[in-house]
Amino acid sequence: MCDDHDLLPFSAAEAEAVRNIWQTLGLPGLVDVHTHFMPRRVMDKVWAYFDSAGPLVGREWPIAYRADEDTRVETLRGFGVRGYSSMIYPHKPDMAQWLNAWGAEFAAAHPDCLQTATFYPEEGAGEYVGDAISAGAKVFKSHVQVGEYSPIDPLLDDVWGRIADAQVPVVIHCGSGPAPGTFTGPDRIATLLERFPTLPLIIAHMGTPEYEAFLDFAERYENVRLDTTMSFTDFSEADAPYPKELYGRVRDLGGKILFGSDFPNIPYGYEHALAACVRLDFGDDWLRGVFHDNAAKLFGIG
Repeated sequence: MCDDHDLLPFSAAEAEAVRNIWQTLGLPGLVDVHTHFMPRRVMDKVWAYFDSAGPLVGREWPIAYRADEDTRVETLRGFGVRGYSSMIYPHKPDMAQWLNAWGAEFAAAHPDCLQTATFYPEEGAGEYVGDAISAGAKVFKSHVQVGEYSPIDPLLDDVWGRIADAQVPVVIHCGSGPAPGTFTGPDRIATLLERFPTLPLIIAHMGTPEYEAFLDFAERYENVRLDTTMSFTDFSEADAPYPKELYGRVRDLGGKILFGSDFPNIPYGYEHALAACVRLDFGDDWLRGVFHDNAAKLFGIG
């Protein structure tokens, strides 16, 4: 970790506060399944979209950890994150293979990053997804909202079949938050899971705002999990509060819930994402699973 905290987008006090949360639980660190590292020009375009409060964002959204790539890596390490992802995703054809090559190179240079790959409904998608799995992909990212595609597009049949066979988890943004997309919502995911019931899906953002439907899927299907990305934070609770009547089910499903932050594209400090989970008051065992153990087991970390 860099000694000069003035060069990093966090203070020594913030790093200490983050570390105190997981150290108090007796954990060796954090595993964050939902972080974004992308090629420079792609990340710049993503940040520009957030800055413009575009229709898929829908509100003012300052980027809390806007910094160069090396600095962002050091920031996560400073917080004690021992496993994270790169969450790359295409918004058009002929982009996914290039992103997968970049993701493999990034993971090779950063061993604490889970090698991340992605896909798009296009001819040959099954083949390059198979290539990514053979090359060591540990997690896929599917962004139904930004990609503007249906998860049950026939061009993805081979993709889902290969992923189900290989059991490589897919973090999928399929809920209709923060703004609905043409193909978001639980209905198409229900069809997808009926066709591929062993798919290892990680529903991003707890399925915001269709929380109950996606919670149902996680209870019903052995390999469906949820990530906490932005959920329970003040920012999300203002527009799409998680229903308190579902809290008992979330507590009971603790073994299938993974911590995600959306770093660096969050409008608040990293500590708040953790504190939002702590204040649910589901107990230390639940927190240990969510912050580290569930993902560590799923991805074979340490």
